[in-house]
Amino acid sequence: MSLALPAKAGEAVRRGPSPRTMIAALVLALIVALALAAPLVAPFDPLDQDLRALNQPPGPEHWLGTDHMGRDVFSRLVMGARTTLMVGFGGALVAFILGAGFGLVALSLGRVAETVMFALIDLVRAMPDVLLALLLIVALGAGAQPVVIALGVAFAPFFAYVARATFHREAVKDYVTAARLFGGGKLHVLRLHLAPNLVGGLVTQAAILLPRCVVTESVLSFLGLGSSPDEPTWGRMVADASRYIETSPHVILAPVIAIILLTLSLSILGEAVRRNLDPLRAAGEAKL
Repeated sequence: MSLALPAKAGEAVRRGPSPRTMIAALVLALIVALALAAPLVAPFDPLDQDLRALNQPPGPEHWLGTDHMGRDVFSRLVMGARTTLMVGFGGALVAFILGAGFGLVALSLGRVAETVMFALIDLVRAMPDVLLALLLIVALGAGAQPVVIALGVAFAPFFAYVARATFHREAVKDYVTAARLFGGGKLHVLRLHLAPNLVGGLVTQAAILLPRCVVTESVLSFLGLGSSPDEPTWGRMVADASRYIETSPHVILAPVIAIILLTLSLSILGEAVRRNLDPLRAAGEAKL
């Protein structure tokens, strides 16, 4: 008979990654590797058209078939992964910088500035993500860079509120009080003591929002408002193939399955990051 040693007080029970998390990490690593090596992996130019091979089914020459313009679906899929990942991750990064930066500036300026600045954030947050991104793209123009900016602005409020909630939770703790008693100013305490403890919540929020950025980019591309028409994206592939879904379902299945695998793997990994970095959840597990 063996007795399990209890976890120390305040220390979360550490568990290894689950098989689901490992599979999600492998799927994401495969997609990223294909995107990085796309020029070497793609057997054809994704823009080359062959009017003699329209909507061909998968075969030895075209592994995933061809689309309505005779373009190789596999080549467009791996090249489109680069744009989808770049825009999705870029949008999340811009949202991280804008939201966290704006929120911390508001918090450092006092209650009045915090109230006013977060009222502006509420106005942005009140609009649906896709609608706000659509309006910004209409104002900025089409292309990968405007889409990244639009996604960043649309999702920035989530990071601002995470920064605000974590700031107020940490600000009442003993180590912050001690730092202030020893003469630390507001900016000094924020920079040296509070900011490092805000990173975990912000990184967790980034991991959770990544799949939403990818889906939003695909929706914008589907509507024709994403990247340049010369750049293959998964959303545009779905839009082009939707007219031929009955006669050539293989053309639409490839990008749809790719989007599902990417967003599902990002969601699973985001949940794993939340379990490991969320201090409130870790404290709850330690009490079990």
